[in-house]
Amino acid sequence: MKYNLIIADDHKMFLDGLLCIFNSEGAYHILLTAKNGAQVAKYIDINSDQQIDLVITDITMPEMDGIALTKILKKKDSNLKILAVSMHTNPDMIDTLIESDVDGYVPKNAEKEELLKAIETIIKGDKYFSREITEIYMENKFSKKKKENIKLTQREIDVITLIAKEFTTLEIADRLFLSKHTIESYRKNLIAKLGVRNLAGLTKYAIKMKYLDLMDS
Repeated sequence: MKYNLIIADDHKMFLDGLLCIFNSEGAYHILLTAKNGAQVAKYIDINSDQQIDLVITDITMPEMDGIALTKILKKKDSNLKILAVSMHTNPDMIDTLIESDVDGYVPKNAEKEELLKAIETIIKGDKYFSREITEIYMENKFSKKKKENIKLTQREIDVITLIAKEFTTLEIADRLFLSKHTIESYRKNLIAKLGVRNLAGLTKYAIKMKYLDLMDS
């Protein structure tokens, strides 16, 4: 018995590598190789009665990326199995992909044995995420939960909100009747307390916590 696969990846060298692996194994039949998610979605629409055991997709592709493709295919058929294979290890991207109900995720630098193990596991009905991806995902979840539990003082909220509203350090100092040095200290302490890298991170946190809405109300 051969399993029917669809592969979507816009990097020909990697795509050719996958084809070599599957051709050498003899247990797989490639229904389609596509350069983007749109081609896959169209093919499945036209061949809706065809047995598809697994869709293997990259994340970043032109026209339609792997995340959009996953959402579309899962909406049409929640039982359709999808494996993401990508170089991306961005925590938010991994989080979004998992929330889209992808069945597995392995990095492109994974060994052939792990790729085949992932495929076999998913086709049997289980999920498969590589150790690297699982660790990044869990660390991101822990970090988000930790940030949500952090309590800021009212003055810290005032400072981070004004930072998010693009006030300069001097403008924030004047508005809150504090010294410029004090505001700089608040900024540095907030970055350390929230575990972000820069002002952009503070801004994202303020928006997420809806501090801007509170100040505007």
